[in-house]
Amino acid sequence: MKVLVVNCGSSSLKYQLVDMTDESVLAKGLVERIGIEGSILKHEKTGIDKVVIEKPMEDHKVAIGLVLDALVDEKHGAVKDMSEIAAVGHRVVHGGEKFNESVVITDEVMEAIEACSELAPLHNPANLMGINACKELMPTTPMVVVFDTAFHQTMPKESYIYALPYELYENYGVRRYGFHGTSHKYVSERAAEFIGEKVEDLKIITCHLGNGASLAAIKDGKCLDTSMGFTPLEGLVMGTRCGDIDPAILTFVKDKENLDSNEINDLINKKSGVLGISGVSSDFRDIENAAEEGNERAQLALDIFDNRVRKYIGSYAATMGGVDVVVFTAGLGENSISNRADICNGLEFLGIKIDKDKNNIRGKDAVISTDDSKVKVLVIPTNEELMIARDAQALLK
Repeated sequence: MKVLVVNCGSSSLKYQLVDMTDESVLAKGLVERIGIEGSILKHEKTGIDKVVIEKPMEDHKVAIGLVLDALVDEKHGAVKDMSEIAAVGHRVVHGGEKFNESVVITDEVMEAIEACSELAPLHNPANLMGINACKELMPTTPMVVVFDTAFHQTMPKESYIYALPYELYENYGVRRYGFHGTSHKYVSERAAEFIGEKVEDLKIITCHLGNGASLAAIKDGKCLDTSMGFTPLEGLVMGTRCGDIDPAILTFVKDKENLDSNEINDLINKKSGVLGISGVSSDFRDIENAAEEGNERAQLALDIFDNRVRKYIGSYAATMGGVDVVVFTAGLGENSISNRADICNGLEFLGIKIDKDKNNIRGKDAVISTDDSKVKVLVIPTNEELMIARDAQALLK
């Protein structure tokens, strides 16, 4: 069974074709600048050089059409014809409270995704454009949708209800939803498999650390809490997002700087985080380099980020009544040796001990804790596309 995984943005599209017999990637690619001058498709069949196709793409339907053409191309294609693609798995950011698992796409599901667009106005409409384009070009191919929020729907009310008038939750759905759910689910299951345990028997804290970052407390395979909230803004300090702050700051700054609501939103989403603290960059690699050169604000940004992650690890250990496994994933979690070490420094009271030599790795599955560490600490590269393909296969079986 071959599954095409599609992840649509407003002007971009990522895809992978996965052979589920051995979970190998047959081809993958990226479309950029959809609807914008200079549209480009970068397609790569596994084992051969990348192909770059520059062609006008006025909408997602044209982009998907070019992707499908590339997949069946005689020279760089991965299948002989479209009948070999048994299913399409789509990533959708927000499923609200309607979806706690992946589902086969129906008209009712499409309506529900549309209804959730108010909660994710930058993402759900783009996701829907990708789904509609695929449905039009592949009308007989079954399609599945996997939601970023679904994995977190097992949270109890004490984890997701805000201390606001309860009517705001009842009337408008104001609550914690959490994001990165597909990643948290994948790495928790993979971590358990890697150490020879069942995910249902473990208390796991997953740390998805990148430009966008979140943690999840996972007990018995289910999410009990997560750091992102009503939007991806809450929780950790991130590349450009402020994370947790005193909400009264917003009205104070709004008045002092004479900002409107859009400018405040821009401030806390695009100008804050480690970029705002360091004044250097939102890229942690640039900040680490600046810190090594003696930039005090860059070092402060790293220290604040590490401290926030440590605080969440400690609180989630309390939430679960202990912790068996801590997992680092995503761009920073998988590749920053110093960052992982700095975060774990001070968590010895939980039974976390990092092995310096084992930690000297990037981008591969590994246990990086000492042999006598009571808590196993792992690096697990995330694979959201594979998780989506697995869900598609399971649903269609």
